[in-house]
Amino acid sequence: MKPKTQLIVALDTSSLKQAKQTVDKLSSLVGYFKVGSQLFTACGPAAVKMIKDAGCSVFLDLKFHDIPNTVAKSALSALGLGVSMFNVHALGGKIMLTEVVKAVDKELLNSKVKRPLMLGVTILTSFDRQQLNSIGIMRSVKNEVAYLARLCKSCGLDGVVCSGRELELLRRVTGSDFILVAPGVRPKESESFDQKRIISPEEAVRLGADFIVVGRPITASDDPLKSTQDIIRQIN
Repeated sequence: MKPKTQLIVALDTSSLKQAKQTVDKLSSLVGYFKVGSQLFTACGPAAVKMIKDAGCSVFLDLKFHDIPNTVAKSALSALGLGVSMFNVHALGGKIMLTEVVKAVDKELLNSKVKRPLMLGVTILTSFDRQQLNSIGIMRSVKNEVAYLARLCKSCGLDGVVCSGRELELLRRVTGSDFILVAPGVRPKESESFDQKRIISPEEAVRLGADFIVVGRPITASDDPLKSTQDIIRQIN
């Protein structure tokens, strides 16, 4: 039986002190915290260490996208930090994706480090069809996401980051053993902020998400602990 859907709290801040306060408040309830470009650019590996010192796992959300050699070396750096999952842009292409998997698996041959989950980023949840078409991709959002998810699986990645709106489709086209991480998850009473393809926690669970990522509905809440408890109840 697959484990139930897990909550990842996004630490979208540039303050290590603020991030630590959130982790200290929520670490008894949450096993995963996301370190994105804002926090990592401001604080670097110290943010990862802080979360690991609290006994929690890290999703390093830096969306690597560069030439294959550079991204493969970045993946090895992420491996050295001891993160539990990290991601790369699927639009980086087949060679880049394959090189990442090869580099990490080779490094792990003589290592006792646990293999992190390697995820592809399909299409950002702030994108709709109009924005996708504006950069020259003429497929619909769903068709492009499905194409990129298949590409990631064929290259050996463990899963993808995708909008909750594509969960049902991707579960069907990639199978039950492919990890689906849904950002842009918002309780029904929350603001959508700048996200366009959002989904509620209950919907994400029903549609087969392995992980959901929630940021501002928790971290910008007047009571982050209560907000987290409410979302966990919705997951369950």
